[in-house]
Amino acid sequence: MYTFNSIFDSCTVRYGPLLRAPAEKEMETDTCPPSSVNCDGKRDCSQGSDESRCVRFGTANELQVMTSKTKSFLPVCAEGWDKNIADQTCQQLGFRQSYEVGVLNTSSSAFQSLNSQFTNTIQESVNTSTSCPGQQTVSLQCSKCGKPPGLRIIGGRAAADGQWPWQASLHFQGSHSCGGTLVAPDFIITAAHCFPKGTPGSQLPSNWRVYIGLVSQLQLTSPYNVKQIILHQNYDPATKNYDIALLKLSKPASNIQPVCLPVFGQAFPAAKQCWTTGFGVTKQGADSISTLLMEVAVNLIDSAVCNSFSVYRGRITENMQCAGDLSGERDSCQGDSGGPLVCKVDDKWYLTGVTSWGDGCGKPNRPGVYSDVGQLLMWIYGKMQVNTFFHFNMQTHIILFVMS
Repeated sequence: MYTFNSIFDSCTVRYGPLLRAPAEKEMETDTCPPSSVNCDGKRDCSQGSDESRCVRFGTANELQVMTSKTKSFLPVCAEGWDKNIADQTCQQLGFRQSYEVGVLNTSSSAFQSLNSQFTNTIQESVNTSTSCPGQQTVSLQCSKCGKPPGLRIIGGRAAADGQWPWQASLHFQGSHSCGGTLVAPDFIITAAHCFPKGTPGSQLPSNWRVYIGLVSQLQLTSPYNVKQIILHQNYDPATKNYDIALLKLSKPASNIQPVCLPVFGQAFPAAKQCWTTGFGVTKQGADSISTLLMEVAVNLIDSAVCNSFSVYRGRITENMQCAGDLSGERDSCQGDSGGPLVCKVDDKWYLTGVTSWGDGCGKPNRPGVYSDVGQLLMWIYGKMQVNTFFHFNMQTHIILFVMS
């Protein structure tokens, strides 16, 4: 974590995992028959991708479902909704159960209304309707998230215990390599570049341990084993586009509060102050990481500015966002890769970005670049669903490259 008053040199550094370096991965691809139908509640594709992009959350956590008949997302009518259905819907999306169910008033003219009985998936259990009693639709939260109890230490210093409970440290063969973020009891979001093909064993789950909620590398928490490593199908190592990955844990982190995922369409405006955290080096070119979890406030930077000739010259894609300080001084660095960029809205912290790359650390006009979580939401929910709800018969050493 590169903070105030650090000294940088002139060499170019792209944030990378701190890997030391066996076993090679196996790869399984998704196959879909010509007769496959999306969002009908029946798994046609070998990995269930036909049913993985059918549910999302809108403003105020409005549950929205797409079916094979509507082919568009519609709110779900609250009539007939209960805790059992809420739990099953959240379990479908990769969570353990529902946390909070509410009712919203809507002006929508079309709805998804529950059938007489919930079947296998929510998309299979609704019918399109033009009426809904009281125009009341379902608001659903699948986890208690984004509200740590701790107090903050301001100004790019060591983080307070409990302030960032979702922060993860990913250890490869016994040493910290990358950061990560707990978003559900079974899932960590991190960066795809933390698992480079060129490093033997980096894509083997048994070589990794995950520590969650720690503030010091000298006082490690109990580790979690990794069951699966899920890399984005379209990740490009050269450009860092689609630089995102999910780790499925071998057991749930049930007593640790995750960060909130943004809802569909949620905007975080340029210049908004957000925070990034990590155990990365505190000076570019340093030989070792910080033993303490560091935090620093960074401002979101408009993509047009970040893509300008004086900054990154068109290298920022729609799946990336910039944050930091154009004058330098506040930035992420090596070892922070995969860690969180979080923004606070209405007393909740949302995962806005995943630390991805940068041209040096803390250099003027070279802010940190993060994978934009809002742009990748459907991939995240889809893969959490595929790797939980459909219960594939897979070896734990397989790396899944799944279709986006």
